[in-house]
Amino acid sequence: MTTPQGARARARSEITAAIKGEARRQLAAEGAAKLSLRAVARELGMVSSALYRYFPSRDDLLTALIIDAYDSLGEAAEAAHAAAVDADADAAPARRWVAVCEAVRGWALAHPHEYALIYGSPVPGYSAPDTTIQPAARVAFVLIGIVREAFERRGLARTPVPAELAPEARRMADELMPGLPPEVVVAMTAAWAQLFGLVGFELFGQFKGVVEDRERFFRHAAGQLAHGVGLVFP
Repeated sequence: MTTPQGARARARSEITAAIKGEARRQLAAEGAAKLSLRAVARELGMVSSALYRYFPSRDDLLTALIIDAYDSLGEAAEAAHAAAVDADADAAPARRWVAVCEAVRGWALAHPHEYALIYGSPVPGYSAPDTTIQPAARVAFVLIGIVREAFERRGLARTPVPAELAPEARRMADELMPGLPPEVVVAMTAAWAQLFGLVGFELFGQFKGVVEDRERFFRHAAGQLAHGVGLVFP
């Protein structure tokens, strides 16, 4: 028998999901800057005061949507890596890297408005809280894990950093990726930015009239990023 507490929890979960679903619809139609709790409540047939019991402010709702988006993207990256390992436990780290990058692109193309929310233009007046940091790092953790395993087991082809960058490289290594060489951390950070730059260029139309076979182009570019961080293809 369902307990009253269980029924209330299920009802709250369903209403929360409905609120976020309508908010995503509004994101697609109007953009994050125009997201309105009153408009969400109106479309759901709720009074604003009732919706505020679930999300006290627009920023709370945005934060929930951002965390959901990061988690969904992270799950796609983690699943792609797991699938690559399951298919071939000895698969070269570079091939697993490319599989994860392709999963990031695939997720973005399937969820363009959510991608724009987390990697597009900042929302005026909104500052993401610390609760978004861990979900945002999930893709990075997968890629760092691939590079760390390659470094520990097979070694990496490393490119020295200029002397003037060495202090910053050491700081980045100590704070961001302990145990990895500073030059690798610098390359990883650049590859991270380039990965999302490639995806953003495709998603937001900058490749129009430039790149036609975008899937193959992206796969090649992801392989170049793998080379850049020191991974090698067999």
